[in-house]
Amino acid sequence: MFIEHLKLTNYRNYETLDLQFSPKINVFIGENAQGKTNVMESIFVLAMAKSHRTSNDKELIRWDADYGKIDGVVKNRYGSIPMELSISKKGKKGKINHLEQTKLSNYIGQMNVVMFAPEDLNVVKGSPQIRRRFIDMEIGQISPVYLHELLTFQKLLKQRNHLLKINQGKQHIDDVLFAIYTEQYIQSAVQIIRKRLQFIDLLQEWAEKIHSGISRGLEKLTIKYRAPSGLNPDWSQEEMATYLEQKLAEVKKRELERGVTLVGPHRDDLQFFVNDYDVQTYGSQGQQRTTALSLKLAEIELIKQETKEAPILLLDDVLSELDDYRQSHLLNTIQGEVQTFVTTTSVDGIHHETIQHAKMFHVKQGAVESE
Repeated sequence: MFIEHLKLTNYRNYETLDLQFSPKINVFIGENAQGKTNVMESIFVLAMAKSHRTSNDKELIRWDADYGKIDGVVKNRYGSIPMELSISKKGKKGKINHLEQTKLSNYIGQMNVVMFAPEDLNVVKGSPQIRRRFIDMEIGQISPVYLHELLTFQKLLKQRNHLLKINQGKQHIDDVLFAIYTEQYIQSAVQIIRKRLQFIDLLQEWAEKIHSGISRGLEKLTIKYRAPSGLNPDWSQEEMATYLEQKLAEVKKRELERGVTLVGPHRDDLQFFVNDYDVQTYGSQGQQRTTALSLKLAEIELIKQETKEAPILLLDDVLSELDDYRQSHLLNTIQGEVQTFVTTTSVDGIHHETIQHAKMFHVKQGAVESE
């Protein structure tokens, strides 16, 4: 899979921009704050209908415009697919093959991307929220139905939290209504947890091999899904539901005191272990970076396995963050097989033949010129 053509209208600092890409490597060179990352972000937004940098869609629209638009032509093994995402104050609309999609969850998944930026190192050392976002976005790319389930869960969580909030500090709550909300919440939560566990198993399979290769066989990476203590990944749907029901009953008093739901997928986390040591707590910076790189390369392999298409790789100012060995491992892995976009202030420090044969774009003050 690769993107052939990209057109931006009123996107960030670009009034208009029209680019043709190489199916191999595309490198955007320029100083900081010139618009390199905006191009990279637009490709991500075209695929995912959301930015990796902001949750405020208005920031994506050029400051003096009423709307922004991203047009792209994506080529996969079946042919070329025109895609379009419009962003306005009223929201976002996505089109595939010129047909407007009734839901954005139907739009996502046509174009698969893997983004690797310096902030992605926070997947290892950052907050649980970052790791939950990572896992939800990746599952959503390979399983569009998961996005429907996630939206349903978030809606039920909001309803249950609202009921807890309006009864905060009280000794009792409307038990009939609360029981109905809780039962619906549990059933939805179990679906999310089971999908996440299945994904972690697949990710572990690839990430362990890749990490071993990067570390020259000296380290073993293990990924664990951190749910409330006692949850068994091998349980059936019914057993998990019974377990969550019991856990929620145990914390009901505390939930009423605090006015929020205290048990469920919105509180879960991922843990990464290298040779049985928690990387987040005890890992060196090099081990944390190797873990993050292993996850990204595992994502590529996992998406290829599940969709039969290689995703598009976006490397936003990340090569300078990696030492020569990790840099070479990354570029050797994607060489000739994965369409890759790279942003950098200079290619002088990147000594790899892949970059030497790339299509070069120079970015200066919102203008992009190709060699």
